[in-house]
Amino acid sequence: MFDAYGILERVRKKKPLIHHITNWVTIYDCANITRAFGALPVMAHAKEEVAEMVGLAGALVLNIGTLTPELVDAMAVAAKAANRRGIPVVLDAVGAGATSLRTDSVKVLSSEAHIDVLKGNYGEIGAVAGAKAEVKGVESMGVEGDPVKIAEALSKRLLTTVAMTGKTDVVSGGGRTYLVDNGTAMMGSIVGTGCMAASVIGSFAAVEQDHRAAAAAALACFGIAGELASKKAKGPGTFKELFYDAAYGLSRRDVEAMIRVKSP
Repeated sequence: MFDAYGILERVRKKKPLIHHITNWVTIYDCANITRAFGALPVMAHAKEEVAEMVGLAGALVLNIGTLTPELVDAMAVAAKAANRRGIPVVLDAVGAGATSLRTDSVKVLSSEAHIDVLKGNYGEIGAVAGAKAEVKGVESMGVEGDPVKIAEALSKRLLTTVAMTGKTDVVSGGGRTYLVDNGTAMMGSIVGTGCMAASVIGSFAAVEQDHRAAAAAALACFGIAGELASKKAKGPGTFKELFYDAAYGLSRRDVEAMIRVKSP
């Protein structure tokens, strides 16, 4: 098993720059959670500068939550530049399955560049995989079939790590799968936790070449921070504030005592 806290320690020590082309709704939250976990966020969207910016980064995080065709073009330019430099690319398939533009954009980006980690909730990943899934806006209403089998099949097809988030997160890549059971229902009470999770995955992937381990460790630490915050939160507002604090203050004792990761 990987050392989740050890990966977090490397993030804090190396402070990698995480280049985001992301969701306008949650951009502030993505920047804050990246910083809380120890990495450095930059949000650069213009097609004219993304290739140059990604050259300075440790990872690239793409999020189609508020996509436009022009933004997808910029994402493709950035992803290709990242591929040339060996910089990991995380694609968050926000709302895939809700509209054809979103689903098709994931397919286009996956075909034009190598995606190192494809992240989405059960419905989004199910839709990309071709399973029968229901996505309402950006919320997963469910997917038919076994999420583990869906993630594993998509991982093999795209030769990438798939991080499928839900009550139990499924992370599959390189022929191995992890199930991550950390987290709390309170995380669903605020907007943006899915987008924030992609930022944390990018931060961990920037310092860990095993992207399956990086994604699972990121989701575990992210979930543990949520669990710690929920113990004192009175509602969504205080939870969000405490969540940042918990992420910033995560200790080895917290992670090793609370981590719940296993193989299926």
